[in-house]
Amino acid sequence: LSLGKCFGCKKGFEEREVYIIQVSIGNHQWVVKHRYSDFHELHEKLVSEKRIDKNLLPPKKIIGKNSKSLVEKRQKELEVYLQTLLLTFPLAAPKVLSQFLHFHLYEIIGITAALAEELFHKGEQLLMAGEVFNITPLQLYAITQQLRRGKPTCANGDAKTDLGHILDFTCRLKYLKITGTSGPLGTSNIQEHLLPFDLSIFKSLHQIQINHCGAKVIKGLTSSKHTLATLSVQFSATSMMEVLVPEAYEFDQWEPEGAPSSCPVTAVIPTWRTLTTLDMSHNSIARIDESVKLMPKIEFLDLSHNDVPLVENLQHLYNLVHLDLSYNKLATLEGIHTKIGNIKTLNLAGNHLERLNGLNKLYSLVNLDLSNNKVDQIDEIKNIGGLPCLEKVVLSNNPLSIIPDYRTKVLAQFGDRASEVCLDYTVTTEKELDTVEVLKAIQKAKDAKCRMNNSDKKVRDGWIMEPVKECSFIFLTFPTFIIRRMVYLSQFNWGHVPSIYHFHYIFLQSITCSEVQPSGPQPFPIFKHNIMPNILCPLYHCRFNHFVLCVPFQQQIIHF
Repeated sequence: LSLGKCFGCKKGFEEREVYIIQVSIGNHQWVVKHRYSDFHELHEKLVSEKRIDKNLLPPKKIIGKNSKSLVEKRQKELEVYLQTLLLTFPLAAPKVLSQFLHFHLYEIIGITAALAEELFHKGEQLLMAGEVFNITPLQLYAITQQLRRGKPTCANGDAKTDLGHILDFTCRLKYLKITGTSGPLGTSNIQEHLLPFDLSIFKSLHQIQINHCGAKVIKGLTSSKHTLATLSVQFSATSMMEVLVPEAYEFDQWEPEGAPSSCPVTAVIPTWRTLTTLDMSHNSIARIDESVKLMPKIEFLDLSHNDVPLVENLQHLYNLVHLDLSYNKLATLEGIHTKIGNIKTLNLAGNHLERLNGLNKLYSLVNLDLSNNKVDQIDEIKNIGGLPCLEKVVLSNNPLSIIPDYRTKVLAQFGDRASEVCLDYTVTTEKELDTVEVLKAIQKAKDAKCRMNNSDKKVRDGWIMEPVKECSFIFLTFPTFIIRRMVYLSQFNWGHVPSIYHFHYIFLQSITCSEVQPSGPQPFPIFKHNIMPNILCPLYHCRFNHFVLCVPFQQQIIHF
């Protein structure tokens, strides 16, 4: 203990001195600030409770109390006073002195005594309520050190501060949260995230959250393998292995318990048999390593905000349905379906993806987030357009999202399922569906042209194509409901339609098998625009409730 130089502070018109107390225990030290009146209050309590000499405290001065010489003299006397008190109570400081010197915040015995007393009063209530209990790495470090010392667990004979209250509580606790600090703690030089501690005192944990701790110096976490269902480790780890299987560093070859092995192993490691949720987001993990084999029942895995460049080893997780790999370093998804074939929710936001090949075989996928990537081609959406269960897709903040008519072009890739897909958290509108139907028809025509260029006569997908010398039209059929929508084509952007399909007027004619009414094409202008005004495009209605759109083409006819 030492008293540093005092400094003055003003309260109203009166200047008062504050004494800086520097406390050191081993390598740890901290600072406490008190005025003389605080010393006087401490002394009064100690005289009353512990019957110390009432003349031990330097007397209060009235005249010249703020003079430099008096303050410096009092500084030395107060330092002697505190040193004398600590020598008077060598085993454990009285509670009032412990709190005065902030032992309950920074010193091992003081920390455990304060925690034990808190649990003596509130422990049963916390356990009955099933609430999450918050504890710090420093508190766990203090408990660990106390158990290693083998000294009496009751400070000053006070039963309320017995370490047994802590151990009884931790044996029954189910929900735990450990939160450290990334820098020096309070006024001390203590770095909480570097403090080692042992979690084997917890025997019944179902859920644990660990934040801002050092995963490499945590012991005893694996003792909860038989009870733990949810594990969260953030801002603490550099690898998955140091959390899930720290003992693996001691062996050259290891395998999970019950797994077949084709080569000699030096260790068989028990699995996390009840673990279903693992959150290791916001760490510095660079690889999904083999330790995932120890989590056979995992369903939810969050590895977001790490440095993972490749999806690997996840084929061992047969029950995995939710995977978050957002904000990593993924650049390719090649073969991803062989690793996560049963996945339902996949978050790949914030990576470096340009292509989506590899997603086309994730047939169970329901929710997909691809926002904040580098996808710039609409054609890449074809890789997910055929997924039968996909309902929610997020593509915002990709280069393709600034393409004109981005939403309708993306939705068109889903074909008949366009109405079932929610894009960028927005439900598809009826107007967008109208546009999608027209885009689909145009795409069919483009596909037909490609097929006819490849062969004079082919039969594919129910399309019969044959040369007709005297015909110079392509006939496209539309279901009746599409034509109803085409009445509103004045709102449709034809800028992306190939020029061969541009028309000025649409003529409507009703046709039956036996007669044509009326005779000859009757002009019925539905839509008018200023591109290629010389092309007339008749539209026919037949008895099969389909319309036929006739546009000029290269001496070919297509029957649908």
